Amino acid sequence: MKRMHVDRARSLRAGQTDAEQLLWHRLRDRRLQGWKFRRQHQIGHYIVDFVCPDAGLIVELDGGQHGDQVIYDEHRTLELQATGYKLLRFWNNDVLKNTDSVLEAILEALASPDPSPRPSPWRGEGAGNGD
Repeated sequence: MKRMHVDRARSLRAGQTDAEQLLWHRLRDRRLQGWKFRRQHQIGHYIVDFVCPDAGLIVELDGGQHGDQVIYDEHRTLELQATGYKLLRFWNNDVLKNTDSVLEAILEALASPDPSPRPSPWRGEGAGNGD
């Protein structure tokens, strides 16, 4: 199962949207005030667009969505927040047209303290299970 997630994450990294490429260029290599981000990273049974593990912040980008996708994303957001992560969502167009505003919102979220400590990682997420 873990191998399937690794392969899926690699596939997502290879097929990034223009907005994902632009944001990744601004987040990678600690370019955003020294914060370390990962892209297409597995958290539990989800693969998130970007995560800053040290700050417990997930950044998700959305394109045009239909009703079923909105419901799925809401459920996914609640599950990820239940693990202690903060989650920000941006439209692809916002990233492409208002990149600096998106980065400012991310910096504000990074500066705000965690509302609660994150629980122990799920199996396979640094839980020391030897996998």
